[in-house]
Formats: sequence, C-alpha cells, structure tokens
Amino acid sequence: MAEPRLVIHLKAVRTAAGLTQQELADRARLSRKTVNTVENGVFTPSVLVALTLARALNVPLDALFALED
Repeated sequence: MAEPRLVIHLKAVRTAAGLTQQELADRARLSRKTVNTVENGVFTPSVLVALTLARALNVPLDALFALED
C-alpha cells in the first residue's frame, strides 16, 4: 500500500488572494522562506504552521492541503 502524498494548494490560494510570499509571511508571522519551502513541497509544515497559514488566508485547512492516495 502506497503512502498518501501531501497535495499543496498554498500557492494557488495565496496568489488568488493577491498576496506575495512576503505578504503572507508577514500576516502569518512566518518567514518568507518558510512560505516558499511549503509551497514547493520542500518542507512539510507542522500542524501549527499549517493552521497559521490557513488562518492568515482566512480559509479552511483543507483548502491549502489535501492527501492523495
């Protein structure tokens, strides 16, 4: 059985909101590098970081992240 894969929609949601990575980072009180590495799948965010990003974008968590089998 294959492990589920994390699908990241962060960049699409961020750009639809008209925000740069830096603007989102400022809203979420994270570094721009953190936003960048999450968007590019380099870093799997902790629950705290994921919820912080969702709150900063005012969207539910599943709008940003999903599991794909």
